[in-house]
Amino acid sequence: MTGVALLAVERIKLFSTRSPWWCLVLALGLTSGYAGMLAAYSDGPVTVPMTQSGAQLGLMVVMVMAALAITTEYRFGTIRASFQAMPNRFAVLLAKAAVVTGLALVLGLLVAFSSLAVSAVVSTDSQLALTTAEQWRQVAGVGAVFAVAAIMALAVGTLVRQTAGAVTILLVWSMMVESLVALIPEIGTTIQEWLPFTALDRFLGRAAPDAVLGPWGSLCYVLGVAVALWIVAAVVAHRRDA
Repeated sequence: MTGVALLAVERIKLFSTRSPWWCLVLALGLTSGYAGMLAAYSDGPVTVPMTQSGAQLGLMVVMVMAALAITTEYRFGTIRASFQAMPNRFAVLLAKAAVVTGLALVLGLLVAFSSLAVSAVVSTDSQLALTTAEQWRQVAGVGAVFAVAAIMALAVGTLVRQTAGAVTILLVWSMMVESLVALIPEIGTTIQEWLPFTALDRFLGRAAPDAVLGPWGSLCYVLGVAVALWIVAAVVAHRRDA
């Protein structure tokens, strides 16, 4: 089976279920709705970074979608048929990662620019034109953040193989663990700077300016972490029974 055929198979498998479609609608609705409410109730003009405040909600939805893309295959046994049709498990998992990551990238861009558009419509006195490289990074960068997070979610889903467990790990880690780490005396804030979701926030320009890594350095660092985690997951999937 060629690489193109593998990509086509993974695309068909992903979009033949309802969960990706529901996740797409939910991510767009949550982020755009949040941006609209923020613009409507803001006391002053809305800034470009403010329009992306709801991206965190979309990020949670995208990670759930990515985790479901692999855990449902283990749940219904379709991953076993894929591995029988294509004995090279790395190729199968790589094709799935390419499809899911591409979808997450596109969804992130849709979420970011729809939130910007909704804010501009609701808050007509705000200057929301993208005129600087930093503003473009804060908006278009949401797509990159969603893509990197999708790789991590796929890796966790491959390792855990159960939807409930994978989703719990991803949500608890991103929403609670990284914030609680900062409470560790003396070293907590230093450790927190190197945690993936904190670094992704830094890429979008919502972190302290004196951080060790700059925005693009933070994105490259998290991408490296995500790829390393995915490689570990692929090796584990290669060695154990499907």
